[in-house]
Amino acid sequence: MNLNSEDYRRKARWILPKFAFDYVDGGAETESAMASNRNVFSKWGFIPSVLVDCDKRDTSVTWFDQTFSAPFAVAPTGYNGMLCNKADEHLALAAASKNIPYIQSTVSTSSIEDIGQHKLSNHWFQLYVLRDRKVTENLLDRARAQGCSTLVVSADAVYFGNRERDKRHYAKPFQLSLKSYFNIAMHPWWVSKVIVPQGVPGFGNLVPYLPKEYQKGVGAAAYFAEQMDPTLDWETLKWVRELWPGKLVVKGIMNRADAKRAVETGCDGIVLSNHGGRQLDYTVSPVDMLADIRDEVGNDMLLWVDSGFRRGTDIVKAIALGANGVLIGRPFLYALAVERQQGAEKMMTLLQQEVDRTMAQLGCKTISDIHSSLLHKM
Repeated sequence: MNLNSEDYRRKARWILPKFAFDYVDGGAETESAMASNRNVFSKWGFIPSVLVDCDKRDTSVTWFDQTFSAPFAVAPTGYNGMLCNKADEHLALAAASKNIPYIQSTVSTSSIEDIGQHKLSNHWFQLYVLRDRKVTENLLDRARAQGCSTLVVSADAVYFGNRERDKRHYAKPFQLSLKSYFNIAMHPWWVSKVIVPQGVPGFGNLVPYLPKEYQKGVGAAAYFAEQMDPTLDWETLKWVRELWPGKLVVKGIMNRADAKRAVETGCDGIVLSNHGGRQLDYTVSPVDMLADIRDEVGNDMLLWVDSGFRRGTDIVKAIALGANGVLIGRPFLYALAVERQQGAEKMMTLLQQEVDRTMAQLGCKTISDIHSSLLHKM
């Protein structure tokens, strides 16, 4: 029985080859940042209000003039094709069925067009600004052509994090070790559901820019690594702002000064993020920075937070601390690996139910009723 994200995580660990599970589950170096992302929620306890009529509750939120059913979205996650065939499409359709935003990664296995063919109103796109600016411009054109209303620019991943769990599975960069191949052979169900239908997964969005022989596996990964751009700066973000006519969100903000610059640059929203603890180890939890950054940007700026969210109580605490909503990655990926679209939908339902139940027990009828007075610093 799958009652929460940890149930799905345990089953995903059994189903997936070790290299695939560790890619999803792991973090940078000692994984201290990843641990902090979970531990931060223990800092606050709830103070319920009682004798409040909350028989009818509403978990919906309105972001950029569009109403969604719950205060969370699917975070951009790359290379989901190692979890199941057509993983990104399963995830996008699951999000659409639950009326929450789906943010497609630049390095998704499915292309923008693969998702766009479904004509989903919840389709957002996450952009890694690549060294080749012509490729970046073309990605923006493709996202706009497929109806993506919101662009989320990642600002915190100009270098790969030092993910030692990943490295142990490779003989050299982007080439699995013999031990990993033996482990894959011990997972015939995974081979039949992932490799047989689609071959080695690639990066669907990058296919137009790669020679045919490099469109999957080692070549595609090496191309993306070469395209990561450490020169990314605020002028680059201004350039993206000028090119993109829709809503613009910057992801990876972690301090007041950067939040202020994001507002000045014309961003419509901010995501506080330490990339799920996958980039810089010992980064503080984004949740710890929520109140500070909300104070900096005021109440009109849309503010999301990600990294470490597993339960509806986590989501409610973040909203009480100043977030408009939360981006969630790993829980949906674990569920996707186990039950594909059905699993992702169930995980979304479980989280919405947990948010709703928490609101009822706190005495909140709507998301706007959730505020800091409901929390006590432990």
